[in-house]
Amino acid sequence: MNKKKTLSFVFALFSLAAFAQESALTDISPVAPIAKVSFLDSIKSTFIRHNDLACIDSLWIKELTNEDLFNDMQEDLMKINPDEDVDYSLSTELLKERLAKLDAKSPFHIEYSKGLENIIKSYLKNRPRSYERLMAISEYYFPMFEEHLAKYNVPLEIKYLAVIESALNPRAKSRVGATGLWQFMYPTGKQYNLEVNSYVDERSDPIKATEAACQYLSSLYNMFGDWDLVLASYNAGPGNVTKAIRRSGSYSNYWNIRRNLPRETQAYVPTFLATMYIYEYANDHGIKANKAPISYFETDTVMVKRQMSFKQIAQVLDVPVSQLQLLNPIYKLDVIPYTTEKAHYLRLPKEKIGLFTSNEKAVYAYIDYEAGKREKPYFLDNGSETAVASSTSSSGRTKTTTKFHTIKRGDNLSEIAERYNVSITDLRKWNKIRGNNIIAGHKLKIYQSTVINTPVTQEAIAAKETQTKEKATTKTTVNTSAKTAVASTDDEDVADNDAADDIDVTECAKETKTAIAVKETTKRSKQVNYEEERMYIVQKGDSLFSIARKHPGVTVENLRSWNKLQGENIQPGMKLKVAVVN
Repeated sequence: MNKKKTLSFVFALFSLAAFAQESALTDISPVAPIAKVSFLDSIKSTFIRHNDLACIDSLWIKELTNEDLFNDMQEDLMKINPDEDVDYSLSTELLKERLAKLDAKSPFHIEYSKGLENIIKSYLKNRPRSYERLMAISEYYFPMFEEHLAKYNVPLEIKYLAVIESALNPRAKSRVGATGLWQFMYPTGKQYNLEVNSYVDERSDPIKATEAACQYLSSLYNMFGDWDLVLASYNAGPGNVTKAIRRSGSYSNYWNIRRNLPRETQAYVPTFLATMYIYEYANDHGIKANKAPISYFETDTVMVKRQMSFKQIAQVLDVPVSQLQLLNPIYKLDVIPYTTEKAHYLRLPKEKIGLFTSNEKAVYAYIDYEAGKREKPYFLDNGSETAVASSTSSSGRTKTTTKFHTIKRGDNLSEIAERYNVSITDLRKWNKIRGNNIIAGHKLKIYQSTVINTPVTQEAIAAKETQTKEKATTKTTVNTSAKTAVASTDDEDVADNDAADDIDVTECAKETKTAIAVKETTKRSKQVNYEEERMYIVQKGDSLFSIARKHPGVTVENLRSWNKLQGENIQPGMKLKVAVVN
């Protein structure tokens, strides 16, 4: 029994020692530093998140926003010669058979010609990889095209027109200024209600531009009644087509008037038909499109209630800026404007739309927070210039550094801008670049701004406190002197030995009383002069200046103040409060 008690006691001692050692180790272990949480992180920590679907691959975004396919297509239209034979293994008889099958199910006149055969062979020989890429991009745009083409009863094959017009790049811009998937010129775009301003170019909006293209193509068909001539007039303009018809005598078939059309238009319809053939018989020629990871139907839109930039959206929703540019090509400056007159929309993948709408208040709180950090003109802050100085000292000063990026093969402006967290517009401006063409080996200048906090030194704090104390002391001295002066003038029993001081104080009192009297008189004068008020009805041709001149002693600033006016805008019939000077 004693042995058991002894063993229990020894075991308890060992346990106590082990516990003490563990406690000691725990006590001396370093405390992990608490990470500072930014406003953005705190906002995102409150987000209600849904299960994210697979995001668009960055390489796919680059593919959809590239410009080399558009440049190649434009170059081919300018240089390709339908009359030049091409060495490519394709039986003429087999080609005739396939073209006949296409003609049987299409409203276009798809007939064999040597020129069409040469263009088809040229593309199959020189551009097979380009068509693989175009077919992958088509998976994103073609469903949308077909939906609108069917709505207007336009042949579905017209979707291939966007391939040769823009290489399916919604931000494509030709050398003459035609813009978007359907390459609308500015006047034609305005004719079909496509808005163009500093922020927005609706010619680059896939849906609105496709709607306008369907309306335009329908009007051309009503004019010519032939889809081949519609294609020719889409490229050259209806005026050039009608002139070609007149010069050809009685002919009105495209192939019969082709020699009288502009050179580019002579290759335009054959290029369209060649593109249709390659799409339809791609597998027979070993052309296999890459599978698009996202389709038109997997995106949605939300109306914005604040002006916001792509950079802000990217930060708060964790979406690449390049993806936002792809889905929202309408916004020229990567900024979505907000106006009460017209709604503007943000297109996102559906899972990001869910994230945005579920956390809309938090998103706008972050947008407002970012807007509040922008420097404002000093006259907006109580008219005080000191407000600017204090704002600058509290937030720190901005330091701008210059970096240089050496362009590598395969680089593009979108990728470089995202890497350095700047906008494409800035890159173009800093380096005097027009368009998107950059050359490998050249260097790009990049400016980056950082805010440097400038802590207030102890000397500055002490100087400020001293200045405040001096002002307070001066104010107290003046007040005390004034009170003493008033008391001394009313006191008739002043000692003789203080006579000199009394004279000085009495003079001070007289000056103080005089100043007070003048102030009171001025105040009463103002009250008397402006106590009579009447209403003035604004007449046609009136301005604040002319109204003020009609009432002596009244200024434009008085009129603004009395009637709470902003600026100079007044309308006939308005009633203005005017104080009459007596």
